Amino acid sequence: MNEEAGIYARESSYLDRHVQFGEAQGRVLSLSFPSTPDDEAVSDHQLLDRIEEYLTGGEDDFADVTVALTVPTDRRAVLEAVREIPYGEQVGVAQLVRMTPDGDPDDEEDVRTARSALADNPAPLLIPDHRVRDGPSAAPAEVEQRLRSLEGL
Repeated sequence: MNEEAGIYARESSYLDRHVQFGEAQGRVLSLSFPSTPDDEAVSDHQLLDRIEEYLTGGEDDFADVTVALTVPTDRRAVLEAVREIPYGEQVGVAQLVRMTPDGDPDDEEDVRTARSALADNPAPLLIPDHRVRDGPSAAPAEVEQRLRSLEGL
C-alpha cells in the first residue's frame, strides 16, 4: 500500500479553476475545485493526469480509484450507488434511492439521506454526483454544469 500522503492540485482550463485532492495511503480523502490551490499542493500525480484527460474528452469512470468514505453507513451506500452510474448516463434521485440497498423512494427519510449524501459528497467527479439530474452536487454549480456538458447530459 502506498504510504505517501499529500495534497495535489492542477489548474483546469476547461473548469476555469483547479482540481485538488488529498490522498493518504493510496486513498483519496477529498476532492474539490478551488480557485486557488493550497500552498503545499503538488501538481504531479497520475490521478491528476487522468482527470486532465477526462476533462479534455477522454472517457474514464475512475472506478479503480479508492475513495476513503468516512461517512455514516446509509450515506456510504448512496455514494457507492452513485459510483455505479455509467459515464454519460444520468438518473434521478428516486432511481438512485432504488439503486441503494434497502432504499425506498417513497420513504422521505431515504430520499433525505440520498440528497444529503450527494450534497456532502467528499469527492465529486470520482463519485459522480453530476450524473444525478435532480439532486444536489457537492461541486460548485458551474463545475457541475461543465461536467454534465462534457458527458452530454
